[in-house]
Formats: sequence, C-alpha cells, structure tokens
Amino acid sequence: MKKKILVLGAGLVARPLVDYLLKQSDFFVTVASRTASKAEKLIASHPRGKALEVNVSEPTVLANLIVETDLVISLVPYTFHPIVAQACIQYKKPMITTSYVGDAMRSLDQEAKAAGIIILNEIGLDPGIDHMSAMKIIHRVKNRGGRVISFYSYCGGLPAPEANNNPFGYKFSWSPKGVLLAGKNSARYLKDGKEIFIPGPELFSHYWVVEIEGLGKFEAYPNRDSLPYIELYGLVGISSMCRGTLRNLGWCETFKKIVELGLLDDKELDNLRGLTYRDWLKNLLKQSNHTDLRSALADFLKLDKDSMIVRRLEWLGLLTDEPIGLEKGANIDILVKRMQEKMSYQPGERDMIVLKHEFIAEYPKESRKEKIESTLIDFGIPNGDTAMSRTVSLPAAIAAKLILTDKIKLTGIQIPVVSEIYEPVLAELETLNIVCKEKTIPLPEANF
Repeated sequence: MKKKILVLGAGLVARPLVDYLLKQSDFFVTVASRTASKAEKLIASHPRGKALEVNVSEPTVLANLIVETDLVISLVPYTFHPIVAQACIQYKKPMITTSYVGDAMRSLDQEAKAAGIIILNEIGLDPGIDHMSAMKIIHRVKNRGGRVISFYSYCGGLPAPEANNNPFGYKFSWSPKGVLLAGKNSARYLKDGKEIFIPGPELFSHYWVVEIEGLGKFEAYPNRDSLPYIELYGLVGISSMCRGTLRNLGWCETFKKIVELGLLDDKELDNLRGLTYRDWLKNLLKQSNHTDLRSALADFLKLDKDSMIVRRLEWLGLLTDEPIGLEKGANIDILVKRMQEKMSYQPGERDMIVLKHEFIAEYPKESRKEKIESTLIDFGIPNGDTAMSRTVSLPAAIAAKLILTDKIKLTGIQIPVVSEIYEPVLAELETLNIVCKEKTIPLPEANF
C-alpha cells in the first residue's frame, strides 16, 4: 500500500521536493496550498499526486487532511508550524519542516514523544545542510581524540557570477521580505573567548571579508545568536563560534545606510495613495522643498553624492517620479516591492548557494593542530530549479523517505545533528550533486 504524504505549501522552494517524492513509486503526494493553481503546477497531473486548495488556518480542514496521511511536510510560514504539529501529535503522524525550532514548537517535545512520532525541523539548507555537514566533521574530530576550538560557518544565496549584474550584487531566490527582515535581527557570537553582541541597528556595521576558493571575496556578517549552537553541537569550551551570512562586496555598507534611512521600519503608513518614490524619499529626508534630491540624500547619509551607495539607491528608482503603487504599507513593504521589481532573476539566469565551514581542531595527544574547511557551492539550473529550492527542499524530501521507510526511528522534536539523520541524508544529497568538499590544512607547531 502506498504511503501518503501531505505537503502544505507550494511556494518558491517546493518543486524539487514534490518532484523527488513523486519519483518514489511507493508514495502518493498531496500538495495543499492557498492557491490551487500553484499546487496543480507542482503535481503536473501526475497519477500519484493530487492538488488541493486549502487554508491551514482552518483547524477542521487541516485535521481532516492530516488524519488521512502518513507524513506531513509543512512548507507554510513558520508561524503555522506549531498548529500543524499539534494536529500531527493528535493523529500520531510524523512531521517535517525546514524552519528554525521556536519556543512554541520546542514545548511540544514530550507530547510528540508520547505520541511516538518525530517532528523533524531545520532540515533545509541554513538551517539544515549547515548542521549536518558541521556535525559530520565535529564527530569525526572527537572520534579521533581531538576537539574543535574554533568554528566559523557562513552561508549565502546569491546570483551566479554571470547573473551578478546589478549594483546591489543580489537577487531574490526566496521571500524578499524575509531577506530584509533578517537585516533587523541582533546578533551574538563568541570570538577568542569573548562574547560579542551586536544590536539590530548596528548589524551591518559589523562585517569582514571571507575568501571562497574559485569565487573570490565576499562580505560576512553574523547571523542571529550563535551561542546556543555551542551546546547543540557539543562544543562546550570552544573559544570562537560564529554563524554568518555571505553577501557580495558592498552589501553591508549599503544596508547600513538603508537602516539609517528607516527603510526597514515596519510601522504602517497611512499616506501612500498617489505617492511617488520621490515624494516618499522627500518625506523620509524631511526635504519637501529640496530641488536636488540626490544631494539631499547624500547629505542625510553623510556621503558624497557620487558615492556607490547613493548610486545604488538611485538605480533602485527611489529618486524617480514613478508611483509607489501601494494603498497602504510600511517603509519595508515599499522597499520590498521596489527590490522585487528590480532585483528578481530573469529567465535563464542562475542563482548560487555558497556554504563554508572553517574549523580549527587540536589533538592534544598528538600535539598537533589543523584547519578544516568544508565548502558547498551549488548552482541553479537555467530555466529550471534554483539552487536555493534544491538545497532547501531536497534534504526534507530525503528525510521524509527515510522516516517512512523506518530508517529514522527517533521521536520528539528533532533537528539533524545526530548521525542517524545526517549520515543518510548527506549521502543521498551527494548522489544529487549537492556535495560539501573538504580540505584539511596542517597548522604549524608554533600555533599550538
């Protein structure tokens, strides 16, 4: 009898997951989405698939779907995951998400264990492949009698080099608002034994350059709170621990000024009807009568009017008389709309995923130290799946198969930091050409 899988959501990353599951002859896949046409496009009339129009906020509808399935994959916004999880617990159905575990989800651990089901989270790219590839190396170091004393991890979704053709060096392969909201987060990490905290408004003042072999230099800045990963990864006593985001050069200095302008503010405005981008910018600058808006913008930001940052904002169209075209919204919604119009991938363009780990490991019994680098570079397929969608959704799809074939038998709220999960998932990802390449560099004794 075929196993039934329910996929909730049909967004940007869902297609590779659905395609993978439909290729497994023992599975029947139902895709449920608020927009029926999106679900139908993913199923593409496959004989072992079905598309439904569903609102997950309707408890009865959700329950009726879950009770009839064998496993649920939730790709809807993360705020809905605990609601879906509670229904999965009630009907004893395992569940998978690619999102971070929040407090509401974490609180369901005992209930999930009592129901005998796994609720596997953070099984995407970042979080996901980053966890798995890191733990593979950390466990190997420990098994060889060593310990990790420094760990920096970086990840970024970026245009492939030939598609990097706008002044921002960025295009959107997932939720534009999600990208911008992440720029409001504070960050915390450990460097040389010292805890470093960066308030949200200062995030883009705190960055450094990272070299990726074969691709060149990128900017890196810390991503959220890295400290909980010290315990999670079993690295108590480590001197440096940081998880960071990668962007092309110039991103951080530009976004620092975007923050100063208030463009990430989320307080709803009530005066958007009929406004042009020029009107909006004048209001922000409090320069309603200034005839040279470019100079006014440069003065406000304490920049030369010919600086790259001013030129980037001008390229974006913020100084034009073009109507904003929104009835209501906040500054961040206006910026999202404009960036989505100007910074989306065009037909045939490829995106790129870059994930890099840098470890320093020491082996006291052997009196030696080494640097271990693990790098994943994946490119999208022209006019096909993006690298972002592949690397986010395929780990979840593989995990679904492993759970339904009893290869993963864990219960409770889990993330993929245990070998029972990461070993088979990473092994199958390699067959799909999603590979982390490792390099080990011996460090001189003087550094020990």
